[in-house]
This record gives sequence, C-alpha cells and structure tokens, in this order.
Amino acid sequence: MQNDQVGNNVRSSTNAALNDQQYRQKMQRRKEVQDQRIAEAVPEKGLIVVHTGNGKGKTTAALGMVLRSLGHGYKVAIVQFIKGAWEPSEKRVFSLWEDQLVFHAMGEGFTWETQDRDRDIEKAQAAWQRSLEYIQNPEYKLVLLDEVNIALKLGYLEVEDILDGLAKKPQDNHVILTGRGAPHQLIQQADLVTEMTLVKHPFRDQGVKAQPGIEY
Repeated sequence: MQNDQVGNNVRSSTNAALNDQQYRQKMQRRKEVQDQRIAEAVPEKGLIVVHTGNGKGKTTAALGMVLRSLGHGYKVAIVQFIKGAWEPSEKRVFSLWEDQLVFHAMGEGFTWETQDRDRDIEKAQAAWQRSLEYIQNPEYKLVLLDEVNIALKLGYLEVEDILDGLAKKPQDNHVILTGRGAPHQLIQQADLVTEMTLVKHPFRDQGVKAQPGIEY
C-alpha cells in the first residue's frame, strides 16, 4: 500500500508538471498572438463610442472615460440631452477641473414630466448645436453627448444630422454617445459599441426609489 501511495504521488507530481508546462505553452502562444496584433495596430485614432441598452451604467461608464481624459490633461466637453431639470451631482464633482472641462445640462427633464414635445425638440436641437461647437473644435479631445440616443429615439433629432456632424470631428478626437435605443445607423458608424443588459433593477423589481450616489 505504501508503494501505491508513492506511485500516486509521483503521478500527481508528473501531471501537475505537465499541466504547468501546457499552461505556459498556451500562454506563450497567446502572448505571441497579442504581441503581433499590437505591433500591427494603428497607434491612435479618434473613436466614436456608443453606450446603449436598457441596463444601468451607460453614463457612468462614459464618465469614467471623461475622468481618464482629464487625468491625461485633455480638454473635455459634456452636453446632457433630456437631463437638466436638476443639478447633476457629477457636475459639482467635475467643477474641480473647470479649466479643462465644460458641462452643459440642456434638457428640462424626462418627457413624461415636460409634456411639451415642441419644447423638448427645441431643447434637443439647441443641445445638438452646442455639441457641434465642441465636436468640431480640435482643442476638445473628448466630447460626451449624454442621452443623445434618447433624443434620436424620440425623433427630436435626425440620425443623418448626427452622423454628418460626427464626420466633421478632428481625426484624433473622441465622441461618446449614450442612451438606450441607439439607432442602427449610428451603431454601424461607431468604433466601439457597448450594450448594457438589464437583469434586475431596484425600482422595477423592488420599488426602491432612485438614490443619491447610485442614480444621480
């Protein structure tokens, strides 16, 4: 029985060594592939980024990119569509970078609150014209159009106008467009598209109201 135990230990050690060797070989092959892809990649390109879907986190993810850009010393512009009936808490936080960032909350609230389609359209179009000023300005490395996809979905803006404006951005500058219901044409034009999937929601599933630090 002692010999059997010794044999088992030897086989276990041998299998572990083989597994380690196979793992190292696998990771080496992966590294070679990644190194080759990086070597062939374009050094820099201005991106059109779309965050859409029914799940939470679209604006939050975009603000993470804003924070990175500010950390690199870039100038950033944020234009919020639809939102604007309240003072966004993120606007107060980003005031720490007032020499690098401009922040415009140009909506008047959710459509069921405003109940004035003509005025909603007017505000959305004004926000788009303001956005164009920053999109076409090479000084602004990143422009965030928050909830612009909602304005498109509701017909307040024409997707052709948005695509035409995006085509005029400086080559190395980035634009992020957030909001559920991003139109197919915009998704086709974008370089990076993330769809947030809703699995559970505290208000829908538990009746929990929006809370500071989570929703606003």
